[in-house]
Amino acid sequence: MTRTTLDLTGLKCPLPALKTRKALKPLQPGDQLEVHCTDPLSVIDIPNLIRETGDKVEITERNEARIVFLVEKSDAP
Repeated sequence: MTRTTLDLTGLKCPLPALKTRKALKPLQPGDQLEVHCTDPLSVIDIPNLIRETGDKVEITERNEARIVFLVEKSDAP
């Protein structure tokens, strides 16, 4: 299991979701992707994306400066 950090600070919708989707493709089941965002809409966009991909997501940090998501790649096709 590996953990990769994706720094998307400063990017606006829809770029955080699009770049997260691209970063998830090469990951193996069990790998984790830590996504750092500043766009407030990412709290809607990224969970919706992960619901589509079948992976797991949780918000590990949320404050005025940034939002951090932890995404775990699942076995889902």
